[in-house]
Amino acid sequence: MSHHRILSLVALCLGSASAHAQSFPPDTRVDSVFADYNTTDAPGCALGVYRNGKMLYARGYGLADLERRVPISPATVFDIGSTSKQFTAAMIVLLAQEGKLSLDDDVRRFVPELPAYERTITVRHLLHHTSGIRDYIGLLRLAGMRYDDVTTPDDALHMLVRQRALNFAPGSEHLYSNSGYFLLSLIVERSTKRSLRDQAHERIFAPLGMTHTEYLGSYNDIISNRAIGYAHQKASYQADMPRWLQLGDGAVFTTVQDLLHWEVNSRTTQVGGPAMRDTMLTRGRLSNGKVLDYALGLMHGEHRGLATVLHGGSWGGYRAEFVRFPAQRYGVAVLCNRDDVDPTALALQVADVHLADQMQASSMSAGGSTTTHVGAVSAANQTAPTAQQSVQLRALETYAGTYRVPGTGNLTTLAIVDGALRVQEPGGYDVIARSADELEVVGTPIRLRFEAGATIDAPARRVTTIVSGVPENTYERITAAPLTQERAAALTGTYSSTELGTSLVVSQSDSTLMLTLRNASAVLLRVVGEDELLGAGLTLHFTRDASGHVTGLLLNQGRARGLRFDRDDKAR
Repeated sequence: MSHHRILSLVALCLGSASAHAQSFPPDTRVDSVFADYNTTDAPGCALGVYRNGKMLYARGYGLADLERRVPISPATVFDIGSTSKQFTAAMIVLLAQEGKLSLDDDVRRFVPELPAYERTITVRHLLHHTSGIRDYIGLLRLAGMRYDDVTTPDDALHMLVRQRALNFAPGSEHLYSNSGYFLLSLIVERSTKRSLRDQAHERIFAPLGMTHTEYLGSYNDIISNRAIGYAHQKASYQADMPRWLQLGDGAVFTTVQDLLHWEVNSRTTQVGGPAMRDTMLTRGRLSNGKVLDYALGLMHGEHRGLATVLHGGSWGGYRAEFVRFPAQRYGVAVLCNRDDVDPTALALQVADVHLADQMQASSMSAGGSTTTHVGAVSAANQTAPTAQQSVQLRALETYAGTYRVPGTGNLTTLAIVDGALRVQEPGGYDVIARSADELEVVGTPIRLRFEAGATIDAPARRVTTIVSGVPENTYERITAAPLTQERAAALTGTYSSTELGTSLVVSQSDSTLMLTLRNASAVLLRVVGEDELLGAGLTLHFTRDASGHVTGLLLNQGRARGLRFDRDDKAR
C-alpha cells in the first residue's frame, strides 16, 4: 500500500468521521440569509460555520446537480477558484522552511524560460501580486482561447514567456495576477521534482484530515459528490465548468466540512508550525514602503470593527468565500455552484448573526458588508426604506460617467439604462445603494464609493473601488470628445500582436467603430479620449508616427496592460 494511501486512511479514521456525521437542527436566523438559494430547482451554496475549532453549523441550500436533482449538503465538493491560493502559498512556505527555496529567490532560478526583465522578480513578488507579470488568463482569452477549450500548464507558460513587458516595475504596485500563483506551482514542482497535487495531499490535506480536498489532476477526473458549476442565462442555468488545467492560482476542490480542519490549523499550526502561519499572514510591502492588505494567499480586512482574514474565489460557475475572524476563533465558508451569487456578502451576513454582540453597529460607510439592504438604484426608486433606515440617493446623473485609474488605463463606466444605473463596463452589472455615496455592484464583492457632495451640475469626479472592505483603486472622471466619421476611418484596420500570436480588427460603420477579436463576437467601441476607445472591458490607445498616421495600438485589459498591436502595412 502506498504512503499516499496510508496517510489517507489514517486521516479518514482520525480526522473526519465526526465532522461527516454531524447534523444540525435548522437555524432560522442563518437560513434566512440563504432563503433565495434554498430551492429545489436551482443551484445554490453550502455553508460551514466554525467556532472554537468545531463545526457550529453546516447546511446545504439548492441543488448540486440540476440534471439528477442532487441536493447540496455540507459534504458536497466544490471548485473554490482563487480561494485555493492559500494552499499554494502554504506549500511555498513549507519548502522555504526546509531550505529548498527562499522567498527572495529570483523566479528565473526555477523558471529560466521567463524573459530577463530589467528588474528581478522574486518569489515574494509572486506571493503578494507585486511582480507586474500580466495575468495569463486574460492573455489566453485575448489570444482566442475559450473556457471550454482545453488549456495546459505549457500553454500558460508559453504565453508568459512570449511577453516582452510587464504591467509595472516589480514591487512598485499591487495588481492581482493569477500568473504569480500559477508560476508558484511550477516552482514547487521544479524545486522538488514532484507535483504540487501530490505534495499538497501528502503534506497538508491528509495530515489535517481533509479527505475530500485535492488539486485537480485532469478535467476528466471523477470527483465524488462534486457539484456542477452553473452560469445564469436569462431565466435558466447552463453548466459552466472550464477545462483549463493550470494549478496554483486555483483548481482546489473541497467541502465546507474539510475547511474546518484548515481553519483549526490556523491556530493549532499542526502543519507548518507558528512560523508558517505568521509568514502567511505577513502583509506585502511595496518598494515605496506602502503596506498592503494582501498577505500570502490571504487578505486582511475588517468587518464592523472586527479584523478578518479572507480570500474569495471565482471560476466558471463556481463562487467561494472563506473568512476567518481570528480574535473570535470564528470562521465561515460559503461555497456555491452558481455565478450569480456573492458569497462574501453571504458569509459576512452569517457572521453578523453570531458575532453581533461584538460588532459595531451596522454602518453604510464602514466598507464591510451590512445586512441593512436597500433597493435598486433607479430613477423611480431613489429612496429605498428598510426596517432600520432609508437611503436618499442623489440624481443618477451625478454617478453616471466614465472613470479612469490614472497611469494604468483601467476604465469603468456607469450608465443609466432603462431608468436604472448599471455598471456598463467592464462587464454588465446592476448596482444597489448602501448610502448616497456608496453603491454595491450586485454579484461581486465590489463597492463603489463616490466623493461626497456631488450634484447634477457638478457630478462626482472620483470613485474608489472597495473590494471585500478594502479600498483598491481610485478612478477619476474623464470626458470624451465625439468620434467623427473621418476620425473613425483613420483607426480602422487589422492589428497584430507578436506577444499574443493573434490579431484584432477595428471596423467602421459610419462614425461607429467595432472591435473583433479571435473567436469572439464584434463589440461596440466608445470614445473615451483622444485616440482612445473602450469596449468589452478593453481600452485601445492608438499610436501615431511623426506624420500623424496610425501605426498601432496599446491594449489594456485590467490585469494585462500595454499589449502592443502593430497595424498591418496594407491598412495604412
